[in-house]
Amino acid sequence: MNDLVHRTRRFVRDVVLPSEPRPGGYLSDAERGRLQEAAKEHGVFAPHVPKEYGGAGLTIADWSPVFQEAGYSPIGPAALNCMAPDEGNMYLLENVATDAQKERFLRPLAEGRVRSCFAMTEPHPGAGSDPDALTTTATRVDGGWRIDGTKRFISGAEGAAFAIVMARTDDTGATMLLVDTANPGFRVGGQVHAIDRAIAGGHPYVHFDGCVVADDAVLGAVGEGFRYAQVRLGPARLTHCMRWLGLARRALDIALDRVEHRRIFGSAMKDLGLAQDLVARSVIDIETSDAIITKTANALATDPRAGSALSSVAKVHCSEAVFAVIDRAMQLCGGDGLSDALPLASFMNEVRPFRVYDGSTETHKWAIARRASRARAKAVASGTERRQDEVVEP
Repeated sequence: MNDLVHRTRRFVRDVVLPSEPRPGGYLSDAERGRLQEAAKEHGVFAPHVPKEYGGAGLTIADWSPVFQEAGYSPIGPAALNCMAPDEGNMYLLENVATDAQKERFLRPLAEGRVRSCFAMTEPHPGAGSDPDALTTTATRVDGGWRIDGTKRFISGAEGAAFAIVMARTDDTGATMLLVDTANPGFRVGGQVHAIDRAIAGGHPYVHFDGCVVADDAVLGAVGEGFRYAQVRLGPARLTHCMRWLGLARRALDIALDRVEHRRIFGSAMKDLGLAQDLVARSVIDIETSDAIITKTANALATDPRAGSALSSVAKVHCSEAVFAVIDRAMQLCGGDGLSDALPLASFMNEVRPFRVYDGSTETHKWAIARRASRARAKAVASGTERRQDEVVEP
């Protein structure tokens, strides 16, 4: 494990960083392929994937140190094939797909031969932060299903080989279906031009117009789509935290190098209290984020239900903390931090959407508060806890 972390660190710094596009640029498919071949040669490719599919076979409890090293560069996760949405789709397929589906979809994805997308989010008033608003439908037809609906902000859809589609199959349930993008009923629409650049394939609209798939396209069981979404989303939230915490570490390193060598008002910046405060708060944010990631990863490995709930806490904390670390680094670097002289502004563009992606901060806070209230009320009602707000007369 420690050896893989070290090799990933060296690979990212020696091979990936020199290959980064200019701030604001995109990683080409050709360069992505070259870097993935290099990652295979260095023995760091697909650390999260089972060995039978060409990966290192790490369990989720061991992902964080490696993912953070990969995330030290915005293109590092793409080079290691542990980038969203593919990484989350690999995890879902590994845990839910049939053996035949794993060979058809998981193996080429894990080997880096194709990309994928996860089609759940819809235009308003469809599913967004509230999955119960799902409007895309899957209707039974002879030998399979007909999918109709429009999805929006489907990361990675442009150029993807297949999509995992969430569609409503009755009044209360939803089903996941595997759809080849060559299907004539599948169509990629216009791009949503978001501020981030690292996810290949962008964030376009996707249209399903009488998209017919066979019965064997159903992923898992019919009507269990919402449950499977939680299988995917808990780890996916956390791996975003891991990758972007690596980028926050890079931002702090840039800031530390700047304050080490800059003098202002007759003093080294590193000796000024205001600069020290910014650095110290960033160290605290990084360390607390690392701790909640580790705790959540261990929970997901032993109790996925509890881990999924805790991933909301990790997602809120890390998305805010990473944003703050990069913002402080920009502040410490002054004008260079705001320009393309340094990559910090492009880092900010990458991490800012995380406060919305995979559920907005506000949505998660609402869910966290509800869970806390329910847990406390249950404990008091069962007699295992006593109320603590009762006032006793003196």
